Amino acid sequence: MTGRGYYSSPVGDLIIESEGDRITTIGFLNTEKIETLSSPAVEQCIIELEEYFFKGRKFFTLEPDFTGTEFQIRVWNELLNIPYGKTISYQELAIRLGDPNLVRAVGMANGENPVAILVPCHRVIGSNGDLIGYGGGLDRKEWLLNHEGAFARQLKLF
Repeated sequence: MTGRGYYSSPVGDLIIESEGDRITTIGFLNTEKIETLSSPAVEQCIIELEEYFFKGRKFFTLEPDFTGTEFQIRVWNELLNIPYGKTISYQELAIRLGDPNLVRAVGMANGENPVAILVPCHRVIGSNGDLIGYGGGLDRKEWLLNHEGAFARQLKLF
């Protein structure tokens, strides 16, 4: 069953799409809404996003359904291992994938993540700690990391 729904989040309107019981898309809506197609996966996603933004949810139970190259899927699956409130660099992500020379390819794959927030590409930052590269815009990336307390945890180290 294909589903489509929308969620008005603190970082803007999101489009959510599903296939069966898996989420295929969570994206920042920059076009007009089209027909909603209710599905249990979309409805559960909306509930979990609401809990993430307003009730302290730190992980999602939904499973993403990725469509991409083998490398992109490896990157997106590795993103799922970054804990709530933590960040890693693009360099660290490349190292986790087995080749520190893949930094640019990792950045490109990260930018193509079709399931924002659920697959936390916003938790990947520059090696020097700068916020770089986020398809939804750096203001949204900063908001999400502040929401998760990532900056507060890092500042405690100094």
